[in-house]
Amino acid sequence: MANLHFHYGVMSSSKSASLLINAYNLRNNDVAVEIIKPAFDKRFAAQKIVSRIGLSADAMAMPNLENYVPKANTKFVLVDEVQFFAPSDIDKLVHIADMQGKIVMCYGLMVDSNERIFPASQRLVEVGAKLHRMESTCQIKGCMKLATHHLRFAHNGTVIRAGDQFALGDSNYKSVCRGHYNEIYHGIKQREK
Repeated sequence: MANLHFHYGVMSSSKSASLLINAYNLRNNDVAVEIIKPAFDKRFAAQKIVSRIGLSADAMAMPNLENYVPKANTKFVLVDEVQFFAPSDIDKLVHIADMQGKIVMCYGLMVDSNERIFPASQRLVEVGAKLHRMESTCQIKGCMKLATHHLRFAHNGTVIRAGDQFALGDSNYKSVCRGHYNEIYHGIKQREK
């Protein structure tokens, strides 16, 4: 089994739910698990991961992983919202996987709403994490294509085309297919079917 994994997908593709289910199943089999999330993610609770479908678990909220050392008996380290960590934090996870023999499973976004790869996600690809794409469908009514992009909207409904990659929340985001992204973000009309 690979010891460094990156489960990535668009928003609403059940990344956090999958992490929570994996943690539950592992703990149910008496496997020691540690769950980590970025400290600035306080959407639901400072020390919890909560999925949109209601699952939750306690987590260690950390600003970075510089001083993180898993307990000796820990077998799995699960990291939520990994895209919000720094590339140096990914290098720390590589060290934990390779030198300490822990299985590290990261969950997060690959790209932001401006089609830019997150630095931590890029680092996971560079260091050879086993990639697992989590799929969901486009959130434009009637479209059943694979959602691959995010659109971010201002409160007045206009598309935000610039800004900070590190923005939390999902009420102003919509996960869409590439065609709808190009149509709404770039103004490129999709080919007629």
